[in-house]
Amino acid sequence: MLAVIAVQGLPGLKVVGHIAVCGLLCVAVYSQLKNRLVRQRPYISWQHIRAHIAPLDVYSFPSGHTMNAVNFAVLFSIFVPALIWLVVPFAILVALSRVVLGMHYPTDVLVGALLGLCISLGSLALWPEGLFG
Repeated sequence: MLAVIAVQGLPGLKVVGHIAVCGLLCVAVYSQLKNRLVRQRPYISWQHIRAHIAPLDVYSFPSGHTMNAVNFAVLFSIFVPALIWLVVPFAILVALSRVVLGMHYPTDVLVGALLGLCISLGSLALWPEGLFG
């Protein structure tokens, strides 16, 4: 985000502002859903699954990491198309890593990705030039 501001100046700051607001919306959505849907993480429910990292919270549904990664990938791809080669593979790797690390079920990741996609595309439908454009 800092590189976008450094390269684009004020227009980059507007892009980063839009992405940051959408990121905060993702955090609000997934934290509310996790606390209401209370789905245990795979490593808690299945003894043969080992957690390879410490979780940020107790519940797994939906994947907040995936939601934010997809949201950011879509928005960066639209506002800074030159970064698509970097942000899309990164979002895919984040999604896959959440399952591999024992933090999420595949459905947690799938729903997180769909919610991130909806938030990013919804923000662009409301503000095609960006929230601060």
